[in-house]
Amino acid sequence: MDNVTPDSCAAEEDEGSDSEVLCLMRVGTKSDWLRLFENTEITVGRGVDVTYQLLSPNCPLMISRLHCTFKQAEDGRWTVTDKKSLNGVWVNGNRIPADEGHPLRLGDSIQLGVPVQGTKVEFDYMLVQRPLKDINPYLAKRQKEGAKAAHVPKKSKRKLMAEEVEPSTSKPKLYRCSSADKCFAMPCPLTAHKRQQSLSHMQPDRTGPSRQVQEAEQPTDNDSTAPCDLDNLQMYSQNILLLREQVDDTQRKVNCLEGEQRQGDSVREEQVRELQGQLETLRVKMHRMETLEKSFSESKKQLEEQKTQQQEELLKKQLAGALQEQKKVLDELALSRQGFEEILLAKNKELEVTKEEKEKARAQKEEVVTQVTEVLENELQCIICSELFIEAVILNCAHSFCCHCIKQWRKKKDECPICRQAIQSQTRCLALDNCIDRMVENLSLEMKERRETLITERKGESS
Repeated sequence: MDNVTPDSCAAEEDEGSDSEVLCLMRVGTKSDWLRLFENTEITVGRGVDVTYQLLSPNCPLMISRLHCTFKQAEDGRWTVTDKKSLNGVWVNGNRIPADEGHPLRLGDSIQLGVPVQGTKVEFDYMLVQRPLKDINPYLAKRQKEGAKAAHVPKKSKRKLMAEEVEPSTSKPKLYRCSSADKCFAMPCPLTAHKRQQSLSHMQPDRTGPSRQVQEAEQPTDNDSTAPCDLDNLQMYSQNILLLREQVDDTQRKVNCLEGEQRQGDSVREEQVRELQGQLETLRVKMHRMETLEKSFSESKKQLEEQKTQQQEELLKKQLAGALQEQKKVLDELALSRQGFEEILLAKNKELEVTKEEKEKARAQKEEVVTQVTEVLENELQCIICSELFIEAVILNCAHSFCCHCIKQWRKKKDECPICRQAIQSQTRCLALDNCIDRMVENLSLEMKERRETLITERKGESS
C-alpha cells in the first residue's frame, strides 16, 4: 500500500453529505481515494508541495516529484496533464503526451506509472461520481500547503560553489539505471550537515535500492547459506552497479577534498574522514552484493538444470502415455475393422442367398407362365379358329367353341366338329370367359392387341 501523508491543518470545503462529488477511486482497495475539488488545481506526486503525495514502497521512483495535475476547465470538464513524469500517465491504457491537457469522462481508467516485474500497476484509479457521505471514509487527506517551504532550506548550489565553503553535497537528481522498469535508483551520499538539515522531509524520499541492500544483507549472517529467491537476481545486479557509481563518486569527492585541503581546516578534514568511512562501507556492501550475485547465479544454473531434467522426464512420461493411448486406439481400430469385415461377409452371403432365391422365383414364375400359356393354347383354344375362346359356348356333347365359330359351322353342318354328334343345344359359359380374360391380363401386349382386334372384327361381322 502506498503511503499518503495526512494533513491535520488544512480544512476541506464543507459540503452537504448528500451532494455528489468527483473522485479518483483506487482500484482494488477502499482507501486512498483522491477527491477532485471544484475550481482547484489538484497536483499529484511524491514531492511534499503537492495536493496528494503518493509514495511507492516497492519502487520509490515510480511516481515523479510532480507527476501530474488535474484541473477543471471552463466548461466544467476535468482534464489531466502529465508533467513530464518518468513513467507517464496512462488513460484507458494509452499514454498521454506530456504538458497537454487530456479530457476525462466518468468511468475512465487513470494509471500512474507502469507495472513492475509482471505485477499490476500500483496506482490504478477510476474516475467516478459518488455521494460524499458514501466515499468520505475512503478519501485520502490533502497535503499541507507550504510544507516543503517549512522543511527545505533555501540554499543555492551555485552560491555554495562560488563561496567554496564546502563541496557540492546537496541532494541532486537521483541516478537512474536503464533497467526494464526504470524504477531502481539511489541518491548520492550526503554529509552530516546536509543529512541533519533534510532529515525531517527527506525521510519519505529514501530510495528503494539502499533499503533493498540492507534487507538483502539480513539473511547473510551465515555466509554458507544463500537465499533462493532468484527473482531478485536482476535487482542485485543493478544495485551493484549503483554501489559502484557511489564508490566512484565518493572517491572523486575524497580526492577533490584532499587536493584542496588546507592546514587547520578541521571542517574539511571531518568531511574527508566521513567520506572515507562511507567509501569503506560502500565497498563492503558491494563485496557482499557481488557474493550474493555469484551465489544467485550458481543457484539459478542449478535450478535451470533441474528444471530442464524435470521437463525432459515430464516429456518422456507424456510421450510414453501418448504412445500407450495410440496403441490402445490402434487396437480398438483393429477390432472394429475385424467386426466390420465379419459384418460385410455376412451381408455378402445374405445378398448371394437373396440373389439365388430371386433367380429361383423368377425361373418358377417363367415356368408357371409357360405352363399357363401351354394350357391356354391346348385346352382353351377353339379348334375351329385356333384362337382363345371368345364368348365360349358349350354344346350338348360338352365340347366348347367360340360362339361366332360354331354359328358359322352350323350353317354348313349341324353336328359337333369334334365328336360328330347332332347339335341339340348350345349354352354360354361365363366361367370360361372370366378365366380367359384374367389369364390374358398376364400375357404379352402383342397377344392382348391381337385378341382385341379379333373381338372387334367378329362384333362387326355379327352386326
